[in-house]
Amino acid sequence: MSASGRDLPSSATRGDLTYPAALAAIEARGRFGVRLGLGRVRALLGAMGDPQLAVRGALVGGTNGKGSVIALAGSALRAAGYRVGQTPKPHLVTYRERIVVDGRPITPDDFARLVSETIPVADRVARRLGEPTEFELLTAVMFRHFAEVGPDVALVEVGLGGRLDATHAWDGGVAVITNVGLDHTDRLGPTVSAIAHEKAAIIERADRAVTGAAGEALAIVRRRCARLGVPLAVVSPAPVLGWTRDTVTVDLPRLGPTSIGLRGRHQAANVATADALLDALEAAGIATVGVAARRDGYASARWPGRLELLQVAVPGHGTREVLLDGAHNPDGAAALAVALDDLRPYLAGGGASPEPVTLVWASMRDKDVAGVVEAVARSSALAGATVVCTAVDLPRAMPPEELAAAWRAGLPASTVMTAPGPDAALDVALALGLGPVVVAGSLYLVGAARARLVDDPALRDPVPA
Repeated sequence: MSASGRDLPSSATRGDLTYPAALAAIEARGRFGVRLGLGRVRALLGAMGDPQLAVRGALVGGTNGKGSVIALAGSALRAAGYRVGQTPKPHLVTYRERIVVDGRPITPDDFARLVSETIPVADRVARRLGEPTEFELLTAVMFRHFAEVGPDVALVEVGLGGRLDATHAWDGGVAVITNVGLDHTDRLGPTVSAIAHEKAAIIERADRAVTGAAGEALAIVRRRCARLGVPLAVVSPAPVLGWTRDTVTVDLPRLGPTSIGLRGRHQAANVATADALLDALEAAGIATVGVAARRDGYASARWPGRLELLQVAVPGHGTREVLLDGAHNPDGAAALAVALDDLRPYLAGGGASPEPVTLVWASMRDKDVAGVVEAVARSSALAGATVVCTAVDLPRAMPPEELAAAWRAGLPASTVMTAPGPDAALDVALALGLGPVVVAGSLYLVGAARARLVDDPALRDPVPA
C-alpha cells in the first residue's frame, strides 16, 4: 500500500527508471506547455491516495520574495527542531532542488523511483482529462515524497499565480501572499488588481492568512479573507537598522534587533512576512518557534542565487567576486539596484574611486526587459559598467543582440557587448578589470553560472551510462 493508503504500480508493472531517464521523462512533459487548472493534478493526486493530505504547513504565493520567505521560515523551523519540507522554484543546478527536506534535495534514487511510480498514474489520468504537465507531475512527486518522509511542516511555493496553480490542490492551513506586482501578465492579467485576485484565491476557509501586499492588492486580499472568515495578518517591512557585506539587521516585534543571513534591504519585508508566517503556523496548531530559534534561523538562512556572493579563482587574474541574483522583473531589478549601491563599498575594488562593475545579463523575451533594465540602471554603482549580454539555451530566451540594444538604451554610458552563451559571457566578464562581476536577469542564467562556479556534492546528478 502507498503511504496514503492506496496501491501504486509495482516495480514489475511500472518499469523502474534510472535517474537520467526519469529526468528526461519528466522534462519531456514540457511539450504539453503551461496549462493552468486543477482538474488533472487533483485527479493525479487522488489516484495516488491523496498524499498531500499527509502534511500541513504554508502555501506561499506572491510576485517576489516567495523563496526568501520560505528560506527564512524554514531555517527558523529547523533551528526549533522541526523537519521541514520545502519546494524552491525554479531549480538552479539540479531538478532535485525543487523537492527539499531538512535542507537536502531529494536523492537521485528516490526521485527516479517516484517518477517511475507516478508516470503510469499520469497516463491513466490523461485518458480522461488530458496529459498532466511537467509541473503537475512534479507536484505529485513532491507530495508523494513528503508523505513517505513525513516532515513536520511543509513550506510550498506557488508556481504561477495561485488560483489555478497545481500547488493549490493542497491546503496546508496557512496561506501567504508576499506581495503583488506585474509579472506573468500574459497568464494572470494585465493589472495588479487582476493578478491579486489570482493570488488571493489560495486563501481557503479555515486557513490563517498572511500578506505583505499593499494598496489595491491588499484590499482584494482583505475582501477574500473577510468573505471566508479567515484571520489575516498584514505586515510591513521591518525597520532596517543597518547592513554589512553579508547581513542585514532589522528590528522585529518581540525579537528586537535581528540579523538576517540574506543580503539586501528588501529582506526586511521578507523577514517580517516569514515571522508572521511562523505566528500563523502556531495559531493553526502546526508548529511553535520561539524567539531564540527565530533569531538563530534568520541569521543562518541561505538562499542560493539570490544576492549570493562567491569568491572565484581565475587563472591569471587572481580572485574575483561574483554576485548572483535573479532580478527578472522590474521589482526584483529595483531591489538589486538598491543592493548594489549598499554593497558596493564592501566589494572588491570599492573605495573613493571604485573599480567598474561588470554585468553578465540574460533575459526571457516574454519579460518586461525595458522595465527591468530601467530599474536596475538606477544604481549609481553601475557608473562606467561593462554589460555582457548573453542568452541561455531556451526558446524563450532573448537573443544577445536584442538584449544589448535594450541595455544601450537604458544605460547609455556603459560599454555593452555580447557573448553567445553563459560560459562565454563568464569568460569575458572574469577577464575584465578588478571590480565585482554581477550575474543577473534570469534565474536560468544564474543556474548555469552557479553550476560552473560552485561544486556542491549534494547537487551532483548521476550521468547517463
